[in-house]
Amino acid sequence: MSHFIRLNDGNQLPWIAFGTGTEWYRKDVSKPIQMAIENGFTHLDTAQIYGNEESVGRGIRAAGKPRSHLYITTKFAELQPGQTAKTALRLSLRKLGVDYVDSYLVHSPKNHSGKLQQVWKDMEECKREGLARSIGVSNFGVDELDEVLAVAAIPPAVNQIQLHPYLWKSAQPVIQLHEEHDIVTSSYGGLSPLFRLPGGPVDAAVKQIRARLERTRGAPVSEGQVLIKWLKQNGVLVVTTTSKAERVREYLDTANVPDLTDEEMALIEAKGSERH
Repeated sequence: MSHFIRLNDGNQLPWIAFGTGTEWYRKDVSKPIQMAIENGFTHLDTAQIYGNEESVGRGIRAAGKPRSHLYITTKFAELQPGQTAKTALRLSLRKLGVDYVDSYLVHSPKNHSGKLQQVWKDMEECKREGLARSIGVSNFGVDELDEVLAVAAIPPAVNQIQLHPYLWKSAQPVIQLHEEHDIVTSSYGGLSPLFRLPGGPVDAAVKQIRARLERTRGAPVSEGQVLIKWLKQNGVLVVTTTSKAERVREYLDTANVPDLTDEEMALIEAKGSERH
């Protein structure tokens, strides 16, 4: 299975990203970013609203990896008076200390009610000028995607949404729209059944599958790897994070874990549909 996902604009991106939201919100992430890069992550996911783009830039420089070997995603949320998606991106580029980002996303449609189509035309300018190699959205539902697609000369390459087994069923309408337009589904919160919603019906299925994978592999497999593998086999881009180097290596090692069977994939989906 490829370590890259192809985008509808001809670019490709690494299948897993190190995220800097949630636990890193408005914190200095320079050391976690450096640690993630030094342990093998090349895809870094940040956002203006996280308040840590400058420290992401410091971590990148401290790691010393060439810019061309990294894939950087950022997002903009609420625009200030007189600000556009392009001017917001220029500010992010200065904070990150780079000349371009690989992906630039509209963080949430709720910040641009009635203005989404104009915002998207501004996003297309960012791509045409080379400030962003690819453009996309985040937290968009079917209606918001349809609004953008109605005027898009360049369709969104990615839609990053909260996604895990307990949300899989409810996410099907937007995932089907993604498939129709070759939009990559990017996920955050993919490990929520283990860390935020433990004790649910997915737990037993994950334990059962983990045991089978360990027997097949002849080496340890974690429950987190089972869920990450489930997302990966569904063609989903995984955004996750950790403060531990060993967990970083574990997440990346998921690519080497044997595939789940069709029956195991369906079992996680079925158990996920029992709780929302």
